[in-house]
Amino acid sequence: MGFPKRVLALLAVASSVVLVGAGSTGASPPRRDGDWATWQKDPAGSRHNAAEWRITPHNVHNLKLKWAFAYRKSAAPVRSQPAIVDGPAYFGGPDGKFYARDARTGAERWTTDLAGIAPGPRPAVPWDGPAVVDGRVYFGDLRGYVYSLDQRTGRVVWAKQVDAHPAATVTSSPLVHDGKVYVGTSSSENADIDPGTGRAYPCCTFRGHVDALDARTGDLVWRHYTVPEPRAVGTWPSGATRYEPSGAGVWSSPTIDPRTGTVYVGTGQNYTGSAGDFDTLLALDTRSGAVKWRNQVTESDTWRGLCNDPDSEGYCPGLKDGSALDYDIGATPNLFTVGGRKLVGVGQKLGVYHVFDATTGEVVWRRQLGVPLPSGGVSGIQWGSSFDGQRLYIATYFANPGKLFAVDPATGAVLWETPHPADGCTTGGAAQHPEVCTLAHGPAVSSSPGVVYEGSNDGKLRAYSARTGRVLWTFDTVRDFTTVNGLPGRGGAISGGGGGAVVSNGMVYVQAGYWPSYPNPDGGSVLLAFGR
Repeated sequence: MGFPKRVLALLAVASSVVLVGAGSTGASPPRRDGDWATWQKDPAGSRHNAAEWRITPHNVHNLKLKWAFAYRKSAAPVRSQPAIVDGPAYFGGPDGKFYARDARTGAERWTTDLAGIAPGPRPAVPWDGPAVVDGRVYFGDLRGYVYSLDQRTGRVVWAKQVDAHPAATVTSSPLVHDGKVYVGTSSSENADIDPGTGRAYPCCTFRGHVDALDARTGDLVWRHYTVPEPRAVGTWPSGATRYEPSGAGVWSSPTIDPRTGTVYVGTGQNYTGSAGDFDTLLALDTRSGAVKWRNQVTESDTWRGLCNDPDSEGYCPGLKDGSALDYDIGATPNLFTVGGRKLVGVGQKLGVYHVFDATTGEVVWRRQLGVPLPSGGVSGIQWGSSFDGQRLYIATYFANPGKLFAVDPATGAVLWETPHPADGCTTGGAAQHPEVCTLAHGPAVSSSPGVVYEGSNDGKLRAYSARTGRVLWTFDTVRDFTTVNGLPGRGGAISGGGGGAVVSNGMVYVQAGYWPSYPNPDGGSVLLAFGR
């Protein structure tokens, strides 16, 4: 399939590299203990645990399963990346419960059932990874609520609905800084709120936003909407009311530069119309939400689920003009310094990793890593990348096959690239389900000194050498597990929507049971904990 001229032009730009001044590279000062308290690991979004010394490239092959925790069977995928703080692991389940378990043994600390706390038509499923800060646990759910729980007891301190739209959801994992909780809101309206009657749905009325909430009370401090308020502009072929513009949900998690008081976050595509901060990296003032700069990486991108149907031209104008791309920014930015210059980088579903001057938004370099596919929703760079102070580690999703890259943060030069192992779908549990398995990297990348971790749709978690990209360890999760809570559990695709692997105090944690779904007739998804 050919690509629109504007995409080809972007590819031409992305394939070039602009060099920056020479000098040493380094991350913002990391937290020096071994905990992993937020989805991002630190305000700079490094997803790198610099304090991890127990697991090394020389002994990572000795990792063994220490415990497994199973959820009750649910139609929802598992996606809540755990936080490890002061002993327990904190994570949400597709069963509508939030858990604290001993990080070493899996023993129960407390469980909070979210059902009934804030009644609504949709289940209260934790949909992101928590942030554990100053005795509180913060996270969002499927219904557009953000919660604060007492870290010691699990008691609900507050629960605030950040968006009352019937399709609103919180996939963005919160970041807490200076008394505020920063979080984005996205929406299932992009997939058509009712697939059975999508053509009759009055699309679309959701508008994405980034919020700063008071960490103590949950009250809104400021909000930045990514699109103007949608207005009725006519009807769809079905006669349903048509609204424009809409969309630009904030799927990903923010990062923050505390020195400059700037929060960085990426946005999604328009659902209807073409306006606002779609496919944009935003730099916002942490105190007021004012835009410091914005860089829009796609000229036009209007997409929703009906665009996958070739008979839906009247419902998806982009099918005709080539702007139905779904090439939004679903990844969390990385902040890093090169030669004394603070930079911010972010991956796009087009497969491009973009790097900007963190102060001005000026493009520093771009690098095409993934192969763009007809639907950006299954292409390119998905949830996030890792930075260890020397290299960026970036994975591509469906890219025939997906690959893991080490990239020079100064120039964008590829230092090594490792294609997804070719035997991923012919070995382990995935071999029994060739109709499900794909060689694709959905999760965000994580790292610790010398080791890079990435999971796959083939149900395997792998550890790679940070120096060479060689696979050092593989664990297949598409199997049945004996669990610490006595429920039947079985793994599957490694969780992409809720993050990736967490490396903390000599242990590695990962959720297994995301999309695509492997048959699991008897049990639920699992959280797995590994150690030496």
